[in-house]
Amino acid sequence: MKRLEDYVTSIPDFPEEGIVFRDVTTILEDADGLALAVNGLRDMLEGVEYDTVVGPESRGFIFGVPVAYAEHKSFIPVRKKGKLPREVVSADYELEYGTATIELHRDSIKPGQKVVIIDDLIATGGTIEAIIKLVEELGGVVVKICFIMELSGLKGVDKLEKYDVESLIVYEGK
Repeated sequence: MKRLEDYVTSIPDFPEEGIVFRDVTTILEDADGLALAVNGLRDMLEGVEYDTVVGPESRGFIFGVPVAYAEHKSFIPVRKKGKLPREVVSADYELEYGTATIELHRDSIKPGQKVVIIDDLIATGGTIEAIIKLVEELGGVVVKICFIMELSGLKGVDKLEKYDVESLIVYEGK
């Protein structure tokens, strides 16, 4: 049987020379790869008490929804600024060249609600830090953060040291 990392396509020198781009879409394009990813995330959550799964667009949706569905939990989407129709809370975060803003519906998380965050990749950690800020601002408690892949050379996990963080695949580089 193949391992999950066997389904990831590595593309050298993209988007620039010296970078190896880890393409998660090739996991999605294979039924066995997708099953390994979703089941791996579910295994990470074994024994974890939680109420809801939170995931950022778009790949957090792709991996978070099947986990929430299989575990009979709700799913809360984190969206880019201006995409949610009700009253929102927002947080800015750093990008390589500038900043971006993410939002949650103000009433999506209840005080004391136990939250799991699922996303495809942890790189610098800026997006996840912003999501944590929003969840905690609304009174939620982040009990676990799960990723398909981690780029350990970018040290994003270091910013999350007070949280339970786990990745299915860890790549040493950037």
